[in-house]
Amino acid sequence: MTGLGQPYGGTLIDLLATGASREDIGREAATLPSIEMDSRHTSDFELLVNGGFSPLDGFMGEADYRSVVDKMTLANGLPWPVPVTLAVSEPEAARLATGGRAALRDDSGFVLGVIDITEIYKRDKKEEAKKVYRTDDEAHPGVAAMYAGGDTIVAGKVTALSLPSHDGMAERRLTPAQTRAEFGKLGWKTVVGFQTRNPIHRAHEYLIKVALEGLDGALIHPLVGDTKDDDIPAEVRMRCYEVLIENYFVGERVVLSVLPAAMRYAGPREAIFHAIMRKNYGCTHFIVGRDHAGVGNYYGTYDAQLIFNEVDRAALGIEPLFFEHAFWCLRTGAMATAKTSPSTPEERVFLSGTKVREMLAAGERPPVEFTRPEVADVLIGSMRAAAT
Repeated sequence: MTGLGQPYGGTLIDLLATGASREDIGREAATLPSIEMDSRHTSDFELLVNGGFSPLDGFMGEADYRSVVDKMTLANGLPWPVPVTLAVSEPEAARLATGGRAALRDDSGFVLGVIDITEIYKRDKKEEAKKVYRTDDEAHPGVAAMYAGGDTIVAGKVTALSLPSHDGMAERRLTPAQTRAEFGKLGWKTVVGFQTRNPIHRAHEYLIKVALEGLDGALIHPLVGDTKDDDIPAEVRMRCYEVLIENYFVGERVVLSVLPAAMRYAGPREAIFHAIMRKNYGCTHFIVGRDHAGVGNYYGTYDAQLIFNEVDRAALGIEPLFFEHAFWCLRTGAMATAKTSPSTPEERVFLSGTKVREMLAAGERPPVEFTRPEVADVLIGSMRAAAT
């Protein structure tokens, strides 16, 4: 089986209980010890349930966890770069037992499902940080989030009563099965996935369109789980994507949906993680640009591309498309990269994120060579609204 029909590992996981089974589990959950998941665990729960983390059917056991941290593979050898674990506090762990069940609740106390506990084990946060994030610096947001969790890991298969509830964007929250069905209706055989946690500027637009020249369609797939406090809110970003697609893309060639994952800011390893998820959503190709999933100065500019040389690309089963930094070239009057433009640095339009934020806060549109005016207007409007 090839193309859109092949999720990662061969089977698209669905952990949502239905019918009588759902009713039985719901009644039982009320009698079980509980694990309260924070927002990051809840995001992971949703991707386990809807198949975004296929072939995983639950939170990782120790063998998989150790293999992922040390070798970037599951225990069976399948490439997997980032642990998917359920960390609990010592008081919570004391109420749990291997071979038992626990109810999984969100941070409001609502029961989302149950876990059949197969293992309870300890993790070494420092070792995990150094190997997965390449730093144990608490200033790194992904490391800080991991350190804030418990030292004890509860492993086991998950069964869901429901997916987590969300405010807004219901029509954009397509599951992997739904994006695959949509691609099928559109007749696409090849699909490029684009990961973003920021509004798309001209350089991003350029990368997507270059990829589209050789493929059937694009999944613009913004991540809407937990991000840094200074990242732009998901609702604002979504409006930016919508106005960009409405005005500057061929509508039949683009699907806009959201990825409920939390950002780990794990740089190179997270690039592979993002590619695996997009394979499950039906993508055959995945764009990896400069400093993918990076933060600060923890990773080299193209480390997220180089890491693909360290995994079994055939087993990965999704084709990464590597791009250099794109910019508006004043000499050629077009978007370009260093591969296609003979321009000097002075002939390349580049604005820092700080400069762009300053301009937007002042109600000033950045140059059209950097961002589309419709996108700038959405951002300016949101900043004005936040200030009132």
